[in-house]
Amino acid sequence: MEIVTLGASGLFGCVLVPALRLAGHNVVTVGRSVDSDFMCDAGESRLLCSVLDELQPDVLLNLIALTDVDLCESDPKQAFLVNVRTADNLVKWIESRAKPCHLIHLSTDQVYDGPGPHYEDDVMPTNYYGFSKYASELAAQRVPSTVLRTNFFGKSMSNRRTSFTDWVHNSIVNDHKIVLFEDVFFSPLSMVTLAEMIIVLVSQQPLGIFNLGSRSGLSKSEFAHLFMEKLNFGMANVEVVSIDDVSFMKTYRPRDMRLKVEKIEQTLNIVLPTLECEINRVIIDYDYKI
Repeated sequence: MEIVTLGASGLFGCVLVPALRLAGHNVVTVGRSVDSDFMCDAGESRLLCSVLDELQPDVLLNLIALTDVDLCESDPKQAFLVNVRTADNLVKWIESRAKPCHLIHLSTDQVYDGPGPHYEDDVMPTNYYGFSKYASELAAQRVPSTVLRTNFFGKSMSNRRTSFTDWVHNSIVNDHKIVLFEDVFFSPLSMVTLAEMIIVLVSQQPLGIFNLGSRSGLSKSEFAHLFMEKLNFGMANVEVVSIDDVSFMKTYRPRDMRLKVEKIEQTLNIVLPTLECEINRVIIDYDYKI
């Protein structure tokens, strides 16, 4: 199966692409990075179409996203160009061809807010980042597609991006004070598990929007505490606060992004792991001890 992946040099792409190749798929990467197999700005419709016409993929994996929440808020035009136009360009190419091509589009749990966990119909974006990602989902649904609302963590394989667990680990190791929120909730997957799920989705290609996260959620402070506890790290440099009590957040963030995952579990006939199991899975990658 010919798979073209856009955004392969990002935090998750650096984990997903090797996993896809190890599973036996022929993966071609397209992007602006010099590490890409084909260098192309996905925002340039004509150039992108020319590259895709040459590659003729069976599956398009769109990992491209502008995830800087503050930048999206201060520059909504850039958020639109990266998060929405890229998806729209891919959709237009799929619409223009005779041979079927399935789109797998990564969205975000930040399309939700209010008390969770949330079902797929509970959309309520509360900042430009969430709104732009929801708009990208609407574009993706014009063609046969699998849209995944997700969040992820784990050891970064990228030399340009770090994850939430990288930040927590590096802060503690370097004796830096960190502030964690007791009232911001999420239910992410490890990048390894998320890659495994996408390998299944490449094969089965279910249509629709799916929450893809762990079967249980925690607050950011509970998550970090559990992560640090399993590494035998102390909490001396950790301050736990309400997100409403800090002044360094320029842009409103959703408070509760926990996901109801029954839909994708039933579709794929799987049982997703708990968040504690996912933390246990990544601990082996953080083997440095203070």
